[in-house]
Amino acid sequence: MPEGHIIHRLAAASSTAFGGRAVSASSPQGRFADGAALVDGQVLTGAEATGKHLFLGFEGGAWVHIHLGLYGGLTFGEGAAPEPVGLVRLRLANDDSYADLRGPNTCALITGAEKAAVAARLGPDPLRTDADPDAAWRRISGSRTTVAALLMDQKVLAGVGNVYRAEVLFRHGINPHRAGRDLTRAEWDAIWADLVALMHEGVGAGRIDTVRPEHTPEAMGRPPRVDDHGGEVYVYRRAAMPCLICGTDVRTEEHASRNLFWCPRCQQA
Repeated sequence: MPEGHIIHRLAAASSTAFGGRAVSASSPQGRFADGAALVDGQVLTGAEATGKHLFLGFEGGAWVHIHLGLYGGLTFGEGAAPEPVGLVRLRLANDDSYADLRGPNTCALITGAEKAAVAARLGPDPLRTDADPDAAWRRISGSRTTVAALLMDQKVLAGVGNVYRAEVLFRHGINPHRAGRDLTRAEWDAIWADLVALMHEGVGAGRIDTVRPEHTPEAMGRPPRVDDHGGEVYVYRRAAMPCLICGTDVRTEEHASRNLFWCPRCQQA
């Protein structure tokens, strides 16, 4: 599932391609035909991301709410839109650009009040300027749940996924099995600041890189990571491989229905 930095990139791309202009909207697949017809020909007035949710606003006051889920994708092209390929739930187009949405978990036409209700259910998003890290801290600091599970709970923290979760805990030497209430405020402040920085870098690069300059392939004289997720990381999907810092084998386990990765030496209990 795309993490928050990708959704913010998609919001920016939507604004660039369609913002302030009338947009043709259609549903070649047919499953969003009624919603597409209601915004067809309207001006796209805004594109926002909150966590893993994308909202496209139109002049009539309606919003298209998109959540890609595990299998969805939103792709952009330039020029006249070609014949749709595959099951395109929503196509947006103008004379210069087009975008095709395939396989989303959610594609719904909602009101401004409904949009606000979706956002209200989410924790603070490190990529938003209006985010309140204290709101997440209040939930984390009083919880017996592991910090690993809390960081993935979108009601606690919006936009953070499995990669950022594993990597930020490693970067701060925090064992993922610690209870949220056992974190100190200083540790939480450091985690939040790191997520803000790392996720903003991810928006710019379009991939997740979390290793510090002294641990890059060039600095360490090691081969670059080869993985379809891209990016240089410390522990994510590096199970049974040596930790880049201490050489201990990285461990993995299923935790809260997701694969968890950590270094047992660098992140001691």
